[in-house]
Amino acid sequence: MDFSYTPKVQALCERVSAFMEACVYPAEAVFARQVAEGDRWQPTEIVEVLKRQAQAEGLWNLFLPESEYGAGLSNLEYAPLAEIMGRSLLGPEPFNCSAPDTGNMELLVRYGSAEHKQRWLEPLLRGEIRSAFAMTEPDVASSDATNMRASARREGDQWVIDGRKWWTSGACDPRCKVLIFMGLSNPDGPRHQQHSMILVPTDTPGVNIVRPLSVFGYDDAPHGHAEMRFDNVRVPYENVILGEGRGFEIAQGRLGPGRIHHCMRSLGMAERALELMCRRASERVAFGKPLAQLGGNLDIIADSRMQIDMARLLTLKAAYMMDSVGNKVARSEIAQIKVVAPNVALQVIDRAIQLHGGAGVSDDFPLAYMYAMQRTLRLADGPDEVHRAAVGKYELSRYLPPRA
Repeated sequence: MDFSYTPKVQALCERVSAFMEACVYPAEAVFARQVAEGDRWQPTEIVEVLKRQAQAEGLWNLFLPESEYGAGLSNLEYAPLAEIMGRSLLGPEPFNCSAPDTGNMELLVRYGSAEHKQRWLEPLLRGEIRSAFAMTEPDVASSDATNMRASARREGDQWVIDGRKWWTSGACDPRCKVLIFMGLSNPDGPRHQQHSMILVPTDTPGVNIVRPLSVFGYDDAPHGHAEMRFDNVRVPYENVILGEGRGFEIAQGRLGPGRIHHCMRSLGMAERALELMCRRASERVAFGKPLAQLGGNLDIIADSRMQIDMARLLTLKAAYMMDSVGNKVARSEIAQIKVVAPNVALQVIDRAIQLHGGAGVSDDFPLAYMYAMQRTLRLADGPDEVHRAAVGKYELSRYLPPRA
């Protein structure tokens, strides 16, 4: 495996890094101020400015491998770019590389009809609208996707949708114009063919936001994570993606790229936390010495560097395998990095918080918010336990008879 970057990717890394330094990092405080001073659930002016600047520089839709829509980069080529963007909680959106839109756009590219692409994919690619993914439910263990009970039943040429969803990230944003809804459409069918994915415009009667949910007290405005109710929601039958009963199949296809993109961004957060840790350890003095010379702080810094580099190599291996042998064959590596990346990021961020003392748990630094987001990732797109089980089963399958 050759993980060296091509001249094209190296040039993009330099351009994205320069944009982050010149535009994104200085905008973090402006973004926080605009959210605090205005309507928290309205888009901020600063992000719209950043989007126009990035698009003008050709730094747009970098995540899509299809050159017809995106930059034509493989997963392996996109990895360092996503890491650079992930250094800031504000980072991905200016490049139109934010979750859940990236996963939803890939889903529409792979599985959407020509009409779906024209109506929803194209405005998403232009950054004119945003989207959300309505899958997780409050009343069932959603780590098992086959548990979903919100219903989608066919009546003539329509779907009738009912049920509750939550952690529908992005639904609170007024720019969110479409949801991808996972619904139980054939409860008597085979276990993995009972659900369908259906496109639901957010202005459809019966689509209701119950409340925005907070993560350790952060509401993530104006993006947000919504609890939602669907009451007798009616959409055209043609809004089904790929076909009836294909929801689980689509979910697996969507989660491969979505999961690894999260991991790439996690590495970026870990790198920024390590940078903040090193600066603090060098500049802050206690008991007559810089913090770097006290206790085991040098070991902490060294351990952080080694863990990040190991996690990066596993991320690159997973990306390489996705590109070379496909998501299905790479499922163990994808599951491995989904456990490793957020856990490594959490450990590094926690150490950085400790070195910053009281400032580390305040909003004067991004560390507390970063910690909250990374802790969420140990649950999002499947909890650690599910991914560990997948890795363990794969390892056992290499040595035991199929029946065992």
